[in-house]
Amino acid sequence: MLSTLARAATRRPLTVILLWVLFLLLGFGLGTGVFARLSDEVPNVPGTESERAAQYLDRVDPTGESITAVVEGGAISDPALRGEVGRAVAEVRDVPGVAAVPDPFTTPGLVSEDGRAVLIPVTLEGGLDDDAEERAVDDASARIHQIDAPDVHVSGGPLLGQQLGERAQEDVANAELISLPVVLVLLVVIFGGLRAAGLPLLVAVSGIAGAFLALFGFSQVTDISVYAVQVTTMLGLGLAVDYALLMLLRFREERRHTDDVVEAVHRTVAAAGRTVLFSGLTVAISLTGLLVFPSVFLRSMGLAVAAVVVIDMLAALTLLPALLTRFGGRIAPAKARPKGGEGRVFARLARFSARNRVAVLAVVVPALLVLALPVTGMRISIGDARQLPTGTEARQLYDTVEAHFPPGAGVDPVTVVLRPGTDAATAERIRTLAPGAQSRELPGGTTVVELPPSGSVDGDAATDLVREVREVRGDEPVEVAGVAARLVDFREMLADRAPWSAATVLAGIFALLFAFTGSVLIPLRTIATTLLSLAAALGVVVWVFQDGHLAGLLGAEGLGALSLTAPPLIIAIAFGLAMDYELFILARMREARRLGEADQEAVVTGLRRSGRVVTCAALLLAVVFGAFMTGGFSPILQIGLGLTLAVLIDATVVRMLLVPATMALLGRHAWWAPKPLRKAHDRFGPQEEAPQRIRVTEPV
Repeated sequence: MLSTLARAATRRPLTVILLWVLFLLLGFGLGTGVFARLSDEVPNVPGTESERAAQYLDRVDPTGESITAVVEGGAISDPALRGEVGRAVAEVRDVPGVAAVPDPFTTPGLVSEDGRAVLIPVTLEGGLDDDAEERAVDDASARIHQIDAPDVHVSGGPLLGQQLGERAQEDVANAELISLPVVLVLLVVIFGGLRAAGLPLLVAVSGIAGAFLALFGFSQVTDISVYAVQVTTMLGLGLAVDYALLMLLRFREERRHTDDVVEAVHRTVAAAGRTVLFSGLTVAISLTGLLVFPSVFLRSMGLAVAAVVVIDMLAALTLLPALLTRFGGRIAPAKARPKGGEGRVFARLARFSARNRVAVLAVVVPALLVLALPVTGMRISIGDARQLPTGTEARQLYDTVEAHFPPGAGVDPVTVVLRPGTDAATAERIRTLAPGAQSRELPGGTTVVELPPSGSVDGDAATDLVREVREVRGDEPVEVAGVAARLVDFREMLADRAPWSAATVLAGIFALLFAFTGSVLIPLRTIATTLLSLAAALGVVVWVFQDGHLAGLLGAEGLGALSLTAPPLIIAIAFGLAMDYELFILARMREARRLGEADQEAVVTGLRRSGRVVTCAALLLAVVFGAFMTGGFSPILQIGLGLTLAVLIDATVVRMLLVPATMALLGRHAWWAPKPLRKAHDRFGPQEEAPQRIRVTEPV
């Protein structure tokens, strides 16, 4: 397959380039339409009790979602301000699609005790289609914003999703403006010239276009989370640079041994292209673990990110060879270096780790385990507006309510649906579970009881209240809905499916690594060391964002829990990225062994020849992830920090110290496989050309 791709790219380079230009136009034209289709409904899990109850209420409840406004500044008793608010409330009630707006001055709890802020809840009609709901929200929000007061903020419900989508688009644009110039400068330093440095960026831009187009395509059939744009763009940009860097460095190396550009491209695709292919497949397989979960969010993220990985891989295997065929003759070959001069630092690290393998393991493994300790206390939550930057309207509304109203004000209640036939005594016991419970009747005999929790919408008090209701109801036709109920169901779903997800990913990774190496011990060693580095990175994320240590340096705060989006995505993506660097090193080790080097020396050669590309790739990925952390949205900060740490720990501590130490510990058994598996690998494994012996040029 690789030879076919190489021939197509070198025989018809202009055709390949034009096809990718068309793809770019589609991505940045049609694909950007995804920003208008983003959803903030992350924790919904089809088939769970909370989802069934929510769907039932959507069908029978004459009222729908709601948005909330807060007016602050001056004395609320001021007649002019009261008149402004009163007129706005009256006009919002007349907006098509608005079901109810209570009088904030006569409804208990809507005026703050200090008399300086007032809440205006706006309830929408049930059963509105998307367009009608959007018009109602926009019209109501626009009218409330016309109130002449120092501060007026409106958010919540469908408006929150819209605001998050706008923030996502702004963050992506800013991250690209920051990361692309920095990446270009680093590539110029790496390659020593602008011409060679520009090619990885072209592949990276293709990755971004692919991210937009893939997300837009999936948005036609399923909900796409507001987190998806940043995550897929971040990964698409980073992996594209990674793959292009590997291919381009190998091309310059091959150009040192042949003046024929086309031949150099073929050799590059045959050698580095195989690594890119397996690397892309391992990242994609790591993400298939998300498909095991019934969560629409996790499944759509897994599919979208996997699609972006495949696009990056195809761009590196088709677009880059075509560009090299047309312009590679102008790229200077790698400089000739004296024997032993290339990668001396990495060779010394490898030899040191191999000689002191027991000491290295005794120091590095406990250190990583210490970093991983906070994972044992990890908690996840849906989160509230504190996850957003202080400049966003939703966060400003949250801060204003918190400053002027008692705890729990404006918090969504735990919604209990009492179907017809519910025992009256059971219903009464449920009402007594929380002070201030309110009931309302729906058509058909259904009763809805709203239990206000103490604390946050998804805190311990709220989730405990959900469990208490489910214990009290017994066999009665009672269901619990609301944010806290969705969180409880999401946590249970993760606990039930996580073992199956892990088994799926580990089995797939093991199979691919066996196909790549022909060994059964190397895949096991790789999985163990990768899980260790991943746990260390996740432990630091918990320590910072859950416990609050040093969070202020990142413009965040300790929230007592991680966003429920962060751990699954960090684990899935970081595991795949770690496989990238492992494959980069293993490819060079295999090549050295096939050229006749002893096992121990092949390990040193592998690191000597791949250390530079692994280090540069990790640095570039860290720059990309760091740029996306400038937006200030806590879930993206968590994902960005987790991936940055995972990449840096894996590319340095694990690959430069643990890999040579563990390979030395295994010795000649590292490449062992049982005879039946060895025969199967020799017969059915991927075939490759014999490696070209690299000639060493002595300095002049």
